[in-house]
This record gives sequence, structure tokens and C-alpha cells, in this order.
Amino acid sequence: MDRTEISSGTEWEDEVGYSRAVRVGDRIEVAGTTATDENGDPVAPGRPYEQATHAFGLVEDAVRDAGGEPADVVRTRMFVTDADDWEQIGRAHGEHFGDAKPASTLVEVQALIDPALVVEVEATAIAE
Repeated sequence: MDRTEISSGTEWEDEVGYSRAVRVGDRIEVAGTTATDENGDPVAPGRPYEQATHAFGLVEDAVRDAGGEPADVVRTRMFVTDADDWEQIGRAHGEHFGDAKPASTLVEVQALIDPALVVEVEATAIAE
């Protein structure tokens, strides 16, 4: 089966040994995605809605780069540093994936890779 690896071009992908997304057959898996800019700096430090919106946009870009569309997303996982932010993050999720209504999980974690980051997103898409 064909395997396509999608890169965002960050230095961490080679150093850590991962891809932004991987497509195998019709399945696209998007790695944990945070709200960072092209330099790897946090976007909207500490602001859940803004960070979620940015991260979901990056996930959508990765799905498109792998030949899918946001409507192909069937599963999202959100890791947050404060579960009380669920409404803001959920609102951003609905704005990006509302019509697709993927299965979704939100889990509170102790910390993310940078203290300014408050949400990290993974996604699975099934695309023809």
C-alpha cells in the first residue's frame, strides 16, 4: 500500500522522526498540532479559542496537503491544559468541522511542550 508523508518543514520533524501527516490508502493521520507560527513560536499565548482556531487551520492544511478535505475528518483529539476551556475550544472545533461532525475527544493534560500553548489537536481523515 502506498504511503505518503506530509512535512511542515520544521526542524523537529527530522530530529524527532515524525511527519506532520501520513496518508496510507484512504486514511490520513495528522500529528499533534499546536498553534505555532512558521518559526515555531506560539500564536496567541494562553488564549484557548485563538489557539484552537489556529491549530484546526493547520490540521485542515495538512489534510488538504495529503489529498483530503476538512469534511473527510472523522476523528479529532484535543489535549488541553485546562478542561474549563472546553467551550471556547469546542466553539472553534464546531466552526471548522461542524458539518462533518467527527468523533471527538477532549482530554486535560498537565502540560504541553511550551507553557504558552494550551491546546494540541490530532486528527484522522478518510479520503477517496
